[in-house]
Amino acid sequence: MTAAKAAVFSAAYTEQLQAALEFIRDGNRFLVVSHVQPDGDAISSTIVVGWILRQLGKQAVLINEGAVPIRLHYMESSASIINYSKQPLEETFDRIIAVDCADFRRIGRVSERFAESAQLLNIDHHPTNDAFGTANLIRIDAAATVEILYDLIEHGAISLDREVATAIYTGLLTDTGGFRYSNTTPRVMQVAARMLAEEVEGHWIANHLLEQMTKPQLLLLQRGLNRLTFSDDNRIAWLYVAFSDMAETGAVGDDLEGLVNYAVNVEGVDVGILFKETENGDVKVSMRSSGKADVSAIAQTFGGGGHVRAAGFRLEQGIQEAIGKVVQVASEALNL
Repeated sequence: MTAAKAAVFSAAYTEQLQAALEFIRDGNRFLVVSHVQPDGDAISSTIVVGWILRQLGKQAVLINEGAVPIRLHYMESSASIINYSKQPLEETFDRIIAVDCADFRRIGRVSERFAESAQLLNIDHHPTNDAFGTANLIRIDAAATVEILYDLIEHGAISLDREVATAIYTGLLTDTGGFRYSNTTPRVMQVAARMLAEEVEGHWIANHLLEQMTKPQLLLLQRGLNRLTFSDDNRIAWLYVAFSDMAETGAVGDDLEGLVNYAVNVEGVDVGILFKETENGDVKVSMRSSGKADVSAIAQTFGGGGHVRAAGFRLEQGIQEAIGKVVQVASEALNL
């Protein structure tokens, strides 16, 4: 199999890769966790780290505060990721690997299982990451956390197989929007090609994740688009999903995936926003940018984070109040 073109990294990043490898080699049993409400990169990264640990003769317990999205069940090892909200653990761990978590809070309730003296390896690509680990492997110009994990695999001279290649390809595909976003670098395409050389079914994954839609998802989209609203200058567009919409359409959390893109993809819109009402009346906010605004900066003002073009946060207030406040802040950010 042909290898991806060897990347040339800074000395500092190479040191981080070596420190991460030593962190793994120095331990035996690890808890691997990604962020709450995991997306494709989070679940893929969890699976890749579990695979790396097994290759190096280590034990791995994979966990998340919530469930693995149904659409990602095709990946091997996805079934082994514990849903902490349904299957509490009694064991505590002194070796933790957190993947794709922009800050410690994003780990959620799983942090209850960390020993008081726990050592944590923080692997992430978010620009807002505050290096909360005992050891940190962070590359903010990586398109996805799985890209960093491929760097680690390459650095450790670990042989690939189809299982891990499928997970890496999935993380790259989802965090680049099907290789359409501006984070689709030559390195991303080189790594993706390397995964395809392991007989990953890229065409099937793309169709499954980007094209197929459940009926509840379509019904949810119908309701959301009916509420699509624009600012006076048309630079901001937003839509919302009420909690009742989920039950009435039969939708699950997975069915919200990609809904915010219908707002930002309108010509002339710089910021698209999705407001989702939760069962307790709080509001989860997802933001997307066409590139003319840094939505991670907006999210940080509300205690959230993310990327320049994709970010999110949660507000403990009613949906109409949330819409008014967030739209105002977004408008002010655009007009600075």
